[in-house]
Amino acid sequence: MGTSARIGEPRAKDRVEPGRLAEEQAALRRVATLVASGAPSAEVFSAVAQEVAQVMHLPMVGVYRYDSDGQMTVIATWSDRPHVLQPGTRWPLDGQSMVAQVQRTGRPARVEDYTDLPGALAAGARESGLNATAGAPIIVNGSVWGAMGMSSPDGPLPEHAEDRLAAFTELVATAIANSQAHEELARLAEEQGALRRVATLVAAGAPPAEVFEAVSAEVAALLAADGAALMRYEPDGTVTAVSGWTTEGGFNLGIRYPLEGSLSGVILETGRPGRVDHYAEVGEAPKAAREMGFRSSVGAPITVEGRLWGMLAVISKSEKPLPRDTEQRVAEFAELFATAIANSEAHQELARLADEQAALRRVATLAAQGAPPGEVFEAVSAEVVPLVGADGAGVTRYEADGTFTALGGWTASGGYSYTGRRFPLEGSVSGLVLETRCPSRIDNFEGRPGEAAAAIREMGWRSAMGAPISVEGSLWGVLVVYSKRTEPLPLDTERHLGEFTEIVATAIANAESRAELDASRARIVATADATRRRIERDLHDGAQQQLVALALEVRAAQASAPKEMTQHQDKLSDIAEGLTTALDGLREIALGLHPAILAEGGLAPALKTLAHRSPIPVELEVRTAGRLPESVEVAAYYVVSETLTNAAKHSRASQVQVEVDVRDRALYIAVSDDGVGGADAARGSGLLGLKDRAEAIGGTITLESRQGVGTSLIAELPLDSSTR
Repeated sequence: MGTSARIGEPRAKDRVEPGRLAEEQAALRRVATLVASGAPSAEVFSAVAQEVAQVMHLPMVGVYRYDSDGQMTVIATWSDRPHVLQPGTRWPLDGQSMVAQVQRTGRPARVEDYTDLPGALAAGARESGLNATAGAPIIVNGSVWGAMGMSSPDGPLPEHAEDRLAAFTELVATAIANSQAHEELARLAEEQGALRRVATLVAAGAPPAEVFEAVSAEVAALLAADGAALMRYEPDGTVTAVSGWTTEGGFNLGIRYPLEGSLSGVILETGRPGRVDHYAEVGEAPKAAREMGFRSSVGAPITVEGRLWGMLAVISKSEKPLPRDTEQRVAEFAELFATAIANSEAHQELARLADEQAALRRVATLAAQGAPPGEVFEAVSAEVVPLVGADGAGVTRYEADGTFTALGGWTASGGYSYTGRRFPLEGSVSGLVLETRCPSRIDNFEGRPGEAAAAIREMGWRSAMGAPISVEGSLWGVLVVYSKRTEPLPLDTERHLGEFTEIVATAIANAESRAELDASRARIVATADATRRRIERDLHDGAQQQLVALALEVRAAQASAPKEMTQHQDKLSDIAEGLTTALDGLREIALGLHPAILAEGGLAPALKTLAHRSPIPVELEVRTAGRLPESVEVAAYYVVSETLTNAAKHSRASQVQVEVDVRDRALYIAVSDDGVGGADAARGSGLLGLKDRAEAIGGTITLESRQGVGTSLIAELPLDSSTR
């Protein structure tokens, strides 16, 4: 018998031949790859034992873990013969065994002969026919985690065997640490996955009961417990099971229990995690636990926004108590789920805010698109009703004569029939809002005087609430919601509706500003057209007539001049020709300002004249019957005129196609050429002017002009633009 531990000698790996070193490194790479692939720890340790046995050329190698109770557990072994050190068996660290020495010193050690050594491990070695062992510590995170040992039944081990093993365990320890970290990461990932699932349930608006049940099921699965429960503390000193989950089902929910003898009572008293290892205490809660087969439980407090909200507990039906780290894990989970519970309680408020913002965006988009005011007001009403839980809504506007007008509304059952109707202010919510300048309500219209109150009763509405709509600092009207229910509208309806009307007022102001802008642009275009007509008329009746008269006088003077005054006759002839040229130019200017043929014959003849005068061949197709509104005819004429002029100047086209048609109460104009393309409305004042003219009467112009493909312009002019 003998023991030895060599310290300070050169490491065996410094002297080992290159081939064996390569073999060891290859073995370590295989183990590291196994760990990286997420293999279970048992599989990793078995692979380590086999790799070391093959590298060291020994019949048996084992991996042993030191436990906190003074024993060691066989984690994995590899051997080519029977032995008693089977994985899972536990052995006391007594006597002078190799593993006891490594655990005590934290250094490599060996035993040359187990024949006379005392202790259970020495007896096991003799029973397995092992004569000599050598081992090295496995250091994980700075602590002696365990040992790796090799054994030989046939005489002493090779010299420096433990040193070579120690060199190997340095990397094996890293693999074990990585494996442990991997398991911890997997556990964290499972916890995060559970939290994400619960958070998704909360975000989807699930009822609190469904959220709490999901919490219980997730915690029980994570901690491998037989069940879990979410308990809520009540103001009367009891606790309620708000959710529960067990592997067998059948949890008693909604029942209030006294705190006496319960885990909930312990946690409420201490404010810290706690446990009950045996439900032997007296009390209603322990009795119910025993009836459900529960033997022990561990719980942690749930604190929501600074107050002790309740307790999260896991339950075991086994006689063996729950693991020692259960309190910490449940506490960590309880902290995270406290946030989920707080979010669940706040979810309805957040969802309402999101719904409000979405509704406001839809209304604002509708107003920005230039929808008629009546359509905007109907949309506002339809959006408000579900937001505040009402049955109907409407927008009213104050009039100068002391009445109000119902501009548009919406009801859940349909049939809002008061649009455009005026009512006296007596007995109405609109009257109260005008009087107070604040949100106001009428909780019962029964017996209330006034025409408006009678109309509300006809609709079957019992109560109403209105919020003022102020536009540019003035009280413009009221947004009113109505309810058919016996109970009044909720107390916070005023606040919700008041917040909504702030942006609705902006949308209304924008709609009115847009209408004023459109009317202003239309007036500018109409004024410009009238000015052109006046200038054309003045030119025709004034300057043109004067030039014609002067030309006739010059011709008369030329005819009366003596024949011998040839020089004077020639001079008069030149003057007459100059006057004729000036007159032709003036006629062209007058026609460009406002073509007389458009006013006299309509759009089709005017466009035919433009096509005839174009230097590029024009294929014209006009499908209109009768006269169109003057503003539309003038706009259409200038669209075609400007487009043909641009084509002649820039397109180098061989042909232009012009199509004019009436489609869906709008004049459709399409002008296209086969030229070089590349036209840009931003670089041409003429095209910008056409766009402004079309938009002034509610129309649109689109231009497509790709290089080498040609140019296409489409204009759509509403035929009812005069009413806009």
